Amino acid sequence: MDAQDGNQQSQQLILGHNVFLLKHPDVPDIEKVRLKDEVLNSVKSNEMAPYYETLVADKVVELDQNVLDAMRAKNEEEIKKLDEKIADAEENLGESEVREAHLAKSLYYIRIGDKEKALEQLKLTETKTVAVGQKMDLVFYTLQIGFFYVDFDLISKSIDKAKNLFEEGGDWERKNRLKVYEGLYCMATRNFKKATDLFLGSISTFTTYELFPYETFIFYSVLTSIISLDRVSLKQKVVDAPEILTVIRKIPNLSEFLNALYDCQYKSFFLAFAGLTEQIKLDRYLHPHFRFYMREVRTVVYSQFLESYKSVTIEAMAKAFGVTVEFIDLELSRFIAAGKLHCKIDKVAGVLETNRPDANNALYQATIKQGDFLLNRIQKLSRVIDL
Repeated sequence: MDAQDGNQQSQQLILGHNVFLLKHPDVPDIEKVRLKDEVLNSVKSNEMAPYYETLVADKVVELDQNVLDAMRAKNEEEIKKLDEKIADAEENLGESEVREAHLAKSLYYIRIGDKEKALEQLKLTETKTVAVGQKMDLVFYTLQIGFFYVDFDLISKSIDKAKNLFEEGGDWERKNRLKVYEGLYCMATRNFKKATDLFLGSISTFTTYELFPYETFIFYSVLTSIISLDRVSLKQKVVDAPEILTVIRKIPNLSEFLNALYDCQYKSFFLAFAGLTEQIKLDRYLHPHFRFYMREVRTVVYSQFLESYKSVTIEAMAKAFGVTVEFIDLELSRFIAAGKLHCKIDKVAGVLETNRPDANNALYQATIKQGDFLLNRIQKLSRVIDL
């Protein structure tokens, strides 16, 4: 979105995350003072008058009319220069130079945070673009705008557009980048299973540094994998993956979280999980799903523990997890009532009895149900044909 090193995160996505933290109720006030300074410095250095007005309207920052007027003046001056370059290119230069002039204006609108004009200018630039690869780059700019504003409708349409463009051609590098963009979209919209597949399929080819650093990518990959993969797949694709092993220890609590789950060290798992909750809660894309993710992880770990037993005392389970009997009793009763765990609590004896459904019986019942549905449809169809 802005001129930068190819191995660095977009400054505007960093700005978007800082604004998210400024609005977050759990961020300490003293930290918000520092964040507000960072946000204002970024807005001023990039002359982001339109975005500054949005922040003022959202009461994230206070209005300084002199600062706003100065940025507006710079915006008008720069846009005038860009329009002159476009006019000069159209009169004196070739199609390639015209496209580059239009692209420069698009990138300037993106830089100053004028969403509507940026999207309009990108569409205009696309009409001047012939090569599929260059069209794909315009889609990536649009996707970054979508993630900056967390506009899921724009992101979804852009991903579909990118896939259609790939049917016309396209290189592997851009296809792999799109996987990460789509994976982030899936994670941000609670489709963790698809996000896992896309992230794990991109680990060895990751180049999407403009979205987030590689450590953050591994963080997302591990978190989504834990609630999406079975134990065997988790071992093959995550626990033993060399790309993950080289980075995972740089991320606090993540290695303990993953390995304690696989090694059935439940007490260590809960401790590591507690250490990760703050990171998940303060993540811009995971925050809306915080409670859901917490429930899913606990479902996975409780199911794994109970899988080894036909019956087990509540006290033994509480001891394994390093929590009180009352906590486990309350937790399990909620998950059992929600249909997440297949067991029952014998409160008198203080025992948990598992009643895992028989896979063959479940398949038999499903076949009968589908057969009945098919017969009903055939009967309805036969009545229509008879008429």
